[in-house]
Amino acid sequence: MKKTILLTIVMTAVLALVLSIGVFATEESTAPVQPDPMGQPQIEQIDPDEQQPSLFSRIFNGGALAILGAALAVGLAGIGSARGVGMVGEATSGLLSENPNMFGKAFALMALPMTQGIYGLVIAFLIVFKAGLFEAGGMDNLLALTVEEGAYYLMSALPIAVVGLISALKQARVSAAGINLLAKRPDQVGKAITSAALVETYAIFALLISVLLVLVG
Repeated sequence: MKKTILLTIVMTAVLALVLSIGVFATEESTAPVQPDPMGQPQIEQIDPDEQQPSLFSRIFNGGALAILGAALAVGLAGIGSARGVGMVGEATSGLLSENPNMFGKAFALMALPMTQGIYGLVIAFLIVFKAGLFEAGGMDNLLALTVEEGAYYLMSALPIAVVGLISALKQARVSAAGINLLAKRPDQVGKAITSAALVETYAIFALLISVLLVLVG
């Protein structure tokens, strides 16, 4: 769990750094206004070469921030699901070595941590579609996003990204405990599944918030 918290903090710090660079790089430079002796403001002429977009502004634009949000949604939630299914799968292998007939009951517990990765994939698709990547002129639509719009989609992906990662790992621990329960009390499979499913409630809450934010944006 400590590694999970550390990973979440590091990813959040990287996210904040990228967002700050993007906002800073895409700020429009305004020429200083100098007063004229006759009372008319004069705008200082700027060399056209100085108005060329910087490397950061070409990389960290609104479209890049939106894609980053989609990547975090599917990436962090997918990591949690992959690790969670692996944890429960290890416990299931131990159970099946003693009683191969328990695979059907154990499979339900093993499949539960998969859902967070699916939730992240749904949000990633929503962001990509809302950004217009799959519409006519897809890349042009993506590049036309402002930094504010891209940052909005990025923040909209954070609920399912962070909660999906943590809840998948927590759900895996409960599911693994349920596997141990099945080894001693095979008739208690319903209670084991219910206990593991309760952890997913918060992943569903995070999914709803992310969906609403993306659709409203």
